[in-house]
Amino acid sequence: MGLTEWAYPLSESLLSEPLPRRWEHSLGVAKRARSLAPILGDDAELLEAAAVLHDIGYSPDVAVTGFHPLDGARFLRQQEGVDERVVRLVAHHSCALLEAEERGLRQELESEFDLERSDLVDTLLFCDMTTTPDGTETTAAARLDEIVNRYGPDTIVGRFIQRAAPEIHAAVRRVEGRLVEARTDVQPM
Repeated sequence: MGLTEWAYPLSESLLSEPLPRRWEHSLGVAKRARSLAPILGDDAELLEAAAVLHDIGYSPDVAVTGFHPLDGARFLRQQEGVDERVVRLVAHHSCALLEAEERGLRQELESEFDLERSDLVDTLLFCDMTTTPDGTETTAAARLDEIVNRYGPDTIVGRFIQRAAPEIHAAVRRVEGRLVEARTDVQPM
């Protein structure tokens, strides 16, 4: 069974009923990941699997600490035959270390889960931060505004996302640059 054949049903079983909007977001993030296959090469399926699973830590069946990247990664780590790279991407998605710091969980996240390659971390961040809560495409600026407005600027999530904004915008620019390079690298026949 391939990574995506395993990941979609698992994510659906955890999110679709208790958190249908989160499930739609996860499907949108995975769709975004699929669209980036030209720059992902052999890692395309890995990224799509991580994308559809990135928010499973919100599931009532998975949430323990209330910090979804850590809860999701811990849950995945316990699954038989899981790809460790998917676990690392879920653990560190979308500047998770900064939010972990706000929550007093940075030491736990860093000690339990190594970072994945920076280009893959950037790409998952791009997919997440350019997808609305309803699963449609958006800009990173609009997504950041939506998050701050939804949670409030003085909440843990609001503070974290405002701190993370420069890195989020930088990662989006790096991925967009790779997409432009991939288009210009195509040679006419």
